[in-house]
Amino acid sequence: MREITDNEIILLIRNGEKSAFSHLVRRHQKCVLRISQRFLKDLSLAEDVVQESFIKAYERLHTFEARSSFKSWLIQIAINTAKNKLRDRREDSTDMSTIPIAIAAIAESHLVHHSVSKSLQVYIDELPQKQKTALVLRVYEDLSFKEIAEIMECPYDTAKANYRHALLRLRDELKDQLDLRQWAEKASANNHEGEFLSMEAE
Repeated sequence: MREITDNEIILLIRNGEKSAFSHLVRRHQKCVLRISQRFLKDLSLAEDVVQESFIKAYERLHTFEARSSFKSWLIQIAINTAKNKLRDRREDSTDMSTIPIAIAAIAESHLVHHSVSKSLQVYIDELPQKQKTALVLRVYEDLSFKEIAEIMECPYDTAKANYRHALLRLRDELKDQLDLRQWAEKASANNHEGEFLSMEAE
């Protein structure tokens, strides 16, 4: 039996079946939580972002025009909500450029050991914000460049360029790090055609 699409669920909600929104929550909450944790590094705050993001999505559902996927639209709301959370913590001198991004579980399975995870995270943290966002969405969430462009509100080529520049920068940083290079070789065997090591600058 065919699974009902997000847009079909949204149509039900707009036709008065408000409870159908719970299907969207169950379908996308794990993704939103993962992304929120990568930016906030705090489970409690990330859970707050998930709750606030779905509330905002419900309240703004009448503005959703389906020009992008509901998932992309929701992730955009979550990222903006996470940024607002970070701004609220300015007393701790935190901002998006200093927040570590966690390594996704699928990537962690390829890590040589814990220190490699921490070392790689340092290099990811040093990426410019747009490059970091593109990398997270592409490598750890496996989103298409079309989806990334929609979330980042930029042209397709810009999203792809941010991702490419992030990979090139990481490749240069990792080339002299044996442990990280070993991780990258394993990761590249499963992610994005070995771009970490094989991509050449144009």
